[in-house]
Amino acid sequence: MESYEFAKLCAKALSGKKAEDILLLNVADQTVVCSYFVIASGRSTTQVKALGEAVEEAVKKETGLSPVRTEGFREGRWGVLDFGDVVVHVFHEESRLFYYLERLWDSGRNIERYQEDL
Repeated sequence: MESYEFAKLCAKALSGKKAEDILLLNVADQTVVCSYFVIASGRSTTQVKALGEAVEEAVKKETGLSPVRTEGFREGRWGVLDFGDVVVHVFHEESRLFYYLERLWDSGRNIERYQEDL
């Protein structure tokens, strides 16, 4: 599965659990760490945890893959799922405003706001 399609799979899982402000950030030209960041927000620590679980389950079901590393979901403020070429960041909405991660990686042409296919 291509990196972009993998990122969209993660975004779809987030959308299915009512994540807010889901972004796909193409960072391939800016770092060798990965090709895409998927960034989303949850309204509570409980939702942040559920969003992380939803992505992990959807990816496992669709591709058989598990994250290389998972961090931060226990506290529910900012969790990261590292799938190698795609890294998923799930923020509590307050933490997202504070860190504003997308600002650091925005080149003006590399951000796509995820919209569920109708």
